[in-house]
Amino acid sequence: MEPILLAYVGVALMVGLTGIGSAYGVTISGNAVVGAMKKNPDALGSYIALSALPSSQGLYGFVGYFMLKAFLVPEISSFAATAVFGAGLAMGLVGFFSAIRQAGVCANGIAAIGSGHNVFGATMVMAVFPELYAILGLLVLILISGTIPA
Repeated sequence: MEPILLAYVGVALMVGLTGIGSAYGVTISGNAVVGAMKKNPDALGSYIALSALPSSQGLYGFVGYFMLKAFLVPEISSFAATAVFGAGLAMGLVGFFSAIRQAGVCANGIAAIGSGHNVFGATMVMAVFPELYAILGLLVLILISGTIPA
């Protein structure tokens, strides 16, 4: 296999998995909004804020592409291609799973707000924890990209 192909597969997995995780996560949260709107339509602003949170992981994958695109050259070494692949796969998996798990937290908070409970702030705090791991994944990708030989 050509090293450049391995690097592109890593980048594709990173962007694809983070995007799929975000799309799935926003859908999970959006489904909760539909149910909560039946009970409490006045809290739409809170619902929108919480349902949008899982979309950030897709953005992290997009940022990761810009961090790795300088290495996507035909003469990339096997070592650099493997590093790009590994960093992309790791970021993709972390982004995918953190978006889905964050959506579960947000969906539960949306349902609780729909039932009349004042848990917006607590839900935001709890939703930060899965987000933290996506941010750490992006930071690791940035650190790795700084050590890959050109």
